[in-house]
Amino acid sequence: MGKSDFLSPKAIANRIKSKGLQKLRWYCQMCQKQCRDENGFKCHCMSESHQRQLLLASENPQQFMDYFSEEFRNDFLELLRRRFGTKRVHNNIVYNEYISHREHIHMNATQWETLTDFTKWLGREGLCKVDETPKGWYIQYIDRDPETIRRQQEQERKKKQDLDDEEKTAKFIEQQVRRGLEGKELEQPVYTELNRENEEEKVAFNLNKGASTSIAASSKTSSVLGPNALKMVEGAVKRKESSAHSSGQSKEKKKKSALDEIMELEEEKKRTSRRDYWLQPEIVVKIVTKKLGEKYHKKKGVVKEVIDKYTAVVKMIDSGDKLKLDQTHLETVIPAPGKKVMVLNGGYRGNEGILESINERKFSATITIDSGPLKGRRVEDILYEDISKLA
Repeated sequence: MGKSDFLSPKAIANRIKSKGLQKLRWYCQMCQKQCRDENGFKCHCMSESHQRQLLLASENPQQFMDYFSEEFRNDFLELLRRRFGTKRVHNNIVYNEYISHREHIHMNATQWETLTDFTKWLGREGLCKVDETPKGWYIQYIDRDPETIRRQQEQERKKKQDLDDEEKTAKFIEQQVRRGLEGKELEQPVYTELNRENEEEKVAFNLNKGASTSIAASSKTSSVLGPNALKMVEGAVKRKESSAHSSGQSKEKKKKSALDEIMELEEEKKRTSRRDYWLQPEIVVKIVTKKLGEKYHKKKGVVKEVIDKYTAVVKMIDSGDKLKLDQTHLETVIPAPGKKVMVLNGGYRGNEGILESINERKFSATITIDSGPLKGRRVEDILYEDISKLA
């Protein structure tokens, strides 16, 4: 076979060797050619085609660098958007997946020398959210697509509408309860004794509704009572027993109305509906983790932003530094009685209130709701971790 035959053993071996990634120092970005060893790269640099490319690049080197930088940025962001979306991911993971393609733009041909410089540049340009951790730099793609923004606005509008409906329902129930308590007076039934003028007179009870049987009384003035007679007798017996046991206590407890029972069921349902996240903006929290050093341990800060329900951007009160922390590294702050607090969990979640008192034995507190349709309501035995001081 000829030397340049496609199916020759040497040609097949060369194609097998050229598969996959090769060493970066033997790659020519201008010619987009990957050499397998130092000798091959040296021969390529001495070739006529490479010299022509160098002459073209020497005329306007900034133009070529800008072109390669733009291609690298677009391909990197496209991979980040398509592969990871808006998730927070380590920048090295994205870069390793990007360079796994043989035809990618190498970073040594761009304006950025290292991946860290490129990550910082993405943060300064507002293309991604970047943050530095002990494990390295993390990036999060910011999706500015009009369709995505419209869908997010639609979800926020729907969520706000659901909250408005819940507030309207709570206000309506409260008005109904207030109206029912004002307009309805609960009357206590009065029971009387079953008196007979003649002691020898016999009383007969007809307890069967549908039966047409008649009960004959021996005397002329015998009385036949209806089906309500049994209730009357039971009421009289109960009244006699209560007066015998406790004289002067003839009133019974008022029965709960249907609206009161509904309200109690709703409150019980709210109290039991707890969530595993509690962070809220503008609350004061304390850092409990020691991983940040003694500078921040047991220090207080204000939550400025809540990210993905479980992470918060905390601004320290003393130094003014901003830290991004998980809720497991934070705890609530209980102020002095009379200060404003916010409910973070349970049925009254999101409501502001005034701290009335603290029960140190039960690790709970008593507050009075100061906002929303439940304003003025007193809530007792609310746990420490369910409330926090407002900034």
